This record gives sequence, structure tokens and C-alpha cells, in this order.
Amino acid sequence: TIRMGLDYGITRYLMVGIGRSTFEKTYEAFFKIKILRQSSGKINMPITLSYVPTIALKTLHWADPTRKNYFSSRMFYTHQLLIGRKFSAGTSLQLMPTFIHRNISALKSDPNNIIAIGIGGRQKLTKRLSLNVEYYYQLPGHKIDSSTNSLSIGIDIETGGHVFQLHFTNSAGMTERTFIAENTGKWGKGDILFGFNISRV
Repeated sequence: TIRMGLDYGITRYLMVGIGRSTFEKTYEAFFKIKILRQSSGKINMPITLSYVPTIALKTLHWADPTRKNYFSSRMFYTHQLLIGRKFSAGTSLQLMPTFIHRNISALKSDPNNIIAIGIGGRQKLTKRLSLNVEYYYQLPGHKIDSSTNSLSIGIDIETGGHVFQLHFTNSAGMTERTFIAENTGKWGKGDILFGFNISRV
């Protein structure tokens, strides 16, 4: 599974991005706006707060082409608040309340709206090496019964020009809808996938 993305910072507080994932042939677009920035001094702000809305389009062939299918059924929407705090030069934590809307569900019993709370952490081990952990808990009553919570553990390696990110996770998808709301992998049953990102500014 491959995802390619391009993010562009228009200002220090606004970024836009597009991406395409081979998993379910999904296209996505988003923007990220920084509302608050952690700072100290005359104005003490203990957190950084950002808002990220995403729109995604799944382009797989229809499961049942004989019925009347609507283009809107291919659309999915995600809204996230990123609440982060840097506790020291090497330690950061982030909370990620997340709302996902699916225009169509696979089963009538599945909810169209999924609500999850994510928590992530980063600990620098050396100047160029850091350990990352991320977990999403789906709220009861707002999750797909067959889905499982996403847990990922990774290592970042900074080389100067690139950042290499190595991940172990129980999630196959790379978009919020797939790895938060529709994940079925279980660490306890050996559903552990390995992946990597290469980022370059």
C-alpha cells in the first residue's frame, strides 16, 4: 500500500495538502489551520491548537453496480482538533478528538458518524532519533462493531534533508477513515503491519 502526498504552507498558520492512497484508491484534500501556538513570556500559552478538516473520495468499483449508486456515496469527511504540548526539548504529547462522517455504510447497523479520541506521544532518544506512539479509542455507540482501535509505534530518523519514519501498526489504511474508523487488525492476533514514510521539505 502506498500513499503519496504534497503539503504546502501558505502562511505560518495555514497549510493545505492533497494525497492519493492505493488502499481503496482514495484521493484526499485537507487544510490545517493553527489557532493557538504554545509560547511563554508575556503571553503564556500552554498548548498548540490546530484544526484539520479532510475530504476523501474512494474510487473503487461499486460493490453492487446493478443498484442506483450516487457519487456522494464515495465521499467521507473528517474533522480533527490537534491539542499538543511540548513538555521539554525531547518530550511532546498530543490529544486528537476526531469526528468522521461516512455518507454510506457497508451495513445498515453501522453508524455513519464515528467519534474517536486519539493520543500521541514523541520522545527524542538522540539528536536525530525519536520514538513515537499513537492510539485511537473509538467511543462506544459511535463505532463500527467489527472495527478495532488503532495502535501504532514508530521511530523517526532525521538525516538532515529527509525524515525516515518506521512504523509497526495494526492498521492497513493511511487515511483517517480507514485507520481510525474501519480498522480490523488486532495486535494480540499478530495483525502487525510494517510501514515507512519518507518526508522531505
